[in-house]
Amino acid sequence: MKPHIHVACAVIEHDGMILAAQRSETMSMPLKWELPGGKLESGETPEACLVRELREELAIGISIGRSLPVTTHSYETFTVTLYPFVCTPADGVMTLHEHRAVAWMEPEQMSALDWAEADLPIIAGYLAARGPGAKRSART
Repeated sequence: MKPHIHVACAVIEHDGMILAAQRSETMSMPLKWELPGGKLESGETPEACLVRELREELAIGISIGRSLPVTTHSYETFTVTLYPFVCTPADGVMTLHEHRAVAWMEPEQMSALDWAEADLPIIAGYLAARGPGAKRSART
């Protein structure tokens, strides 16, 4: 049976832009883009996990907003369940501790990146919830 991991991830909004993070060459799925976040530890809530992981990986604090639908994706060697939240940066100076790169981008441009497959339904749902012609805003 394949391992099944549980991951909290963030759609981080700032000035109408969304943060994308590129996995490093040494991570699984090297150089794929993802919504930042990480694995839940035993007994940890998705919200607490997200706060901890973004502090560890990017050195930033966040304000957690609304949750998005939980999704599960099965890769060849493991299954992942993602717990996504729309967030805003709260404090800190972004410093990359694990990722190769980050990029702030217009939501409509997100499809141009080579995303980890598990993130695709979250991005599609986020964009659909914004609706056609959504105005550039830090709030969606």
